[in-house]
Formats: sequence, structure tokens, C-alpha cells
Amino acid sequence: MNVFSKSFLFFLFLSNFVFAQTAQSVKDSSRLLKIEFPETKPGDEIIHHLGYSYLYNETHEQASWVAYELTAAETEKAVERSNDFFPDKAVKTGTSDNPDYSGSGYDRGHLAPAADMCWSEQAMNESFLFGNISPQLPAFNRGIWKKLEEQVRTWAVQNNAIYVVTGPILQDSLKTIGPNKVSVPKYYYKVILDNEGDDKKAIGFVLPNLSSIEPLKSFAMTVDSVEKLTGINFFAALPKKEQKKLEGNICIECWSWEKMKKRDQNHSKKVDSSESTQCKGITTKGSRCQKKTQNDNGYCNLHEKQAD
Repeated sequence: MNVFSKSFLFFLFLSNFVFAQTAQSVKDSSRLLKIEFPETKPGDEIIHHLGYSYLYNETHEQASWVAYELTAAETEKAVERSNDFFPDKAVKTGTSDNPDYSGSGYDRGHLAPAADMCWSEQAMNESFLFGNISPQLPAFNRGIWKKLEEQVRTWAVQNNAIYVVTGPILQDSLKTIGPNKVSVPKYYYKVILDNEGDDKKAIGFVLPNLSSIEPLKSFAMTVDSVEKLTGINFFAALPKKEQKKLEGNICIECWSWEKMKKRDQNHSKKVDSSESTQCKGITTKGSRCQKKTQNDNGYCNLHEKQAD
């Protein structure tokens, strides 16, 4: 083989190697962009909208899960709630509809809350598609579930951005409502991941579809525990070692349980002077904590002891 032939073959090898590395890099980037997605199975068709994505369950006529990233900026209200519910035409088999809920005694409960989509008119309108709706008792939907939704928005502000997966726990032999026989879940879940900085953390919740005056903390559990109850593998794009650490542990004190400060009528600024500021705390790696806090001492809940 002459020198030219060897050089040509080496060029081909190098080109293929670079192509493979580039393809792998694109694949990895794609995985990172979808870190909020649970593990999917062959044949699963994910429905994508501007503010969230979900996996529809035809048997139960609602989503098995709804996933989205929520940033601090997206909690700033830019549009009003629409209150117009529509079937989701993106679901080929069809979704539930208004007649399913009429006279049922159940609210058309959001999985991804409308208030989490207030940053865009399109996102707000799409939050009222029936693929994102599930039958919830009024006392649950307007009570403890709403409190959890508000708490999640507070965490988005304090942590800059979080990943949320939420949905019903779908089981056999559930009660159904309406012409489409929409299942009425007995329980709902949320799992939340803070994946920024050196102090990453995750937390899960399972709440019965009932009225409750119990504190939100009493429903908190590890993400692993929620996975066992739902059969869903959350945050599957995380490296396995990191996934095991985050999902197998829970630190209640690492999450703030205070309510978000009320906003003015324009929803662009906080009412008082206690704006969210960067935490003064120092992480275990010696760098400045990147979390936001509304605590007067300037430290987030994870680093409050450093204020002493």
C-alpha cells in the first residue's frame, strides 16, 4: 500500500471518528435538554407543547405524567388565566372533553398548573388542554394541591430553575366519569429536581385526592418512593450514580417552606423590599452558593447555620 493510500485511509478513519464523537455529543446534549423526562418505552408517544410535555394514557384518558422545567423568570405573571378548556388534538386517539366533567362533582384539575404557564399566552392556553387535566375533588384541587403548586413556584424562584414531573397514580378498577370513562385517581404525585450548583437536591410528594389540612412536609418522600408507587423512572437522563444519590435521599431542611411574597398588580415586582437575593453561604466546595433566598439574614435554608 503506497503512502497516498495510507493517508487516505487514515483521513477516512479520522473523519468517521470525528463524526461519531459529534453525533454522541449531540445525543448527550439532547439528553441534557430532556432531563425532566421520565424513562420511556418503545411505542410511547410524547406530546410536546410550549410549556410542558406529557405521556397520554388512553386507558385512563389522562396523562401518566407531565414534565417541564420551571424557571424563576417564568413565575412572573405576564398573561391572565384563560379558563377555556379544549380537547388536545395532538393526541391521535382523542382526549377527554368538557361533557366528561359536567355534573360529575369533580374539578378539571390541572397537572401542570396554569400559574406555571403565566409567562406566555400560548403556554397558558395550552395548559387548559385536556391532556393536562385530571378529575380532582374541589377541596383537594383548591386546597392542598394548590398549596403544593404554590410551594413549587417558590422553589423555582429560590433555586433559579427546577424540573417538575407530576401526574396521577393510575391503577386498575378506578372509578370513571363521563362518556369517555375518565378514571378518577385516588392519589397524585409531584417530583421536583434542583439540578443547579453544588447543592443539588430532589424531593417527591404523594397526596390523596381528598381534602387535607396536614402540612405539605407530611407528604414529602424520596423520589425513589414515588417511583415504587407509580412504576415510573423519573429523571432518567441523569447519570446513574447521581440519579441514585438524588432520588434515594431526602433533605427536608434543604427546601424552604415559606410562602412566596405577594406581587403587585403589574406582577413585575415584589410588594415589599425583601427581594430574592443570592445566598451568602459557601458550599462544601468553597464556592458561593448560587441559590436565591428571601430570608432576612441573606442565607438560604441550606446555609442558614452559617449566619450564626
